[in-house]
Amino acid sequence: MNDLALLETLLNTLSIDTGEDRLEAEFGLAGGELEQARELRESLRVACLAHAGHGSHTEVRPLSELLAEAPLVVAVDPATGAASLRPAREGALVARVASAIASTTADGTWPRLKACEAADCHWAYVDRSPGGRRRWCSMSVCGARAKMRTYRTRQG
Repeated sequence: MNDLALLETLLNTLSIDTGEDRLEAEFGLAGGELEQARELRESLRVACLAHAGHGSHTEVRPLSELLAEAPLVVAVDPATGAASLRPAREGALVARVASAIASTTADGTWPRLKACEAADCHWAYVDRSPGGRRRWCSMSVCGARAKMRTYRTRQG
């Protein structure tokens, strides 16, 4: 799984409209790790809402505080000399997320990971639109509902 897909998958383990949480099944976490992962997921969601220009309605611990707990090392590929940040411990989700954010920042895709504007959705998606101005996970569902509400309000 590439770094952007890891972040998107983590975010989309929770369906806000149904309350279904697949974090435990998707990442094989339990106990305290599971609670930390939930906190990490929701802090990551706030960052992705900010990428899309939306505010958050939830108070969470800042993502930068959570990532400060992630031990990373600089790994240098002996064959190519390419350097990258990697988790110091295998399996530590917070370190994997920190590494993924560093990688996607370096390749310019981090700001393209966004969360849907719809309060009952907040599904994560990668904005591949040319202008990078997409606001909803799906124009045919969340976008259409938002536009219909706006239309009805104006007609009101």
